[in-house]
Amino acid sequence: MTKRPHLQLELSRSDQAFEIIGWISLILMWVYTLMNYSTLPDTIPIHFNGEGHPDNFGTRATIFIFTGIGTLIFIGLTVLNKYPQNFNYLNKITPENAQRQYTNATKMVRFLKLAISLILLLTVYEICQIATGKSHGFGIWFLPFALGLIFIPVIMYGIKSSTKKVI
Repeated sequence: MTKRPHLQLELSRSDQAFEIIGWISLILMWVYTLMNYSTLPDTIPIHFNGEGHPDNFGTRATIFIFTGIGTLIFIGLTVLNKYPQNFNYLNKITPENAQRQYTNATKMVRFLKLAISLILLLTVYEICQIATGKSHGFGIWFLPFALGLIFIPVIMYGIKSSTKKVI
């Protein structure tokens, strides 16, 4: 493998906003979990079918798996995003295109990090609502919404990285 350029990327306003909102959603997920843990029943929903209805249950301590996974993913992607020269790219990275490719890739990772943290925040919220009898399920809208938040940016990144100019 050829050595790729190491560049220091500047964060745009949208990058900064994604970072701030992502950290806020991660903190809110923990605060909400900790504030509601004592009011949760011994059994809570931990899995949902395609229509958003609970179809598997676990102990209330399982709620920490969602917050823990969310935290690990968020911090892992934050660290990973500091090394865009190590990412896999659709095109060969050259000194001429490195800035554009790295910028596009880190924007995608930053948005995915935000999307995942928001999806998990909504999941923790809805688990608590269902467990305490305030809701009956996510509804059929949640799965397409969550998948769209993840796959639309990936597709847009693929299109952007294939073009010669930044869209």
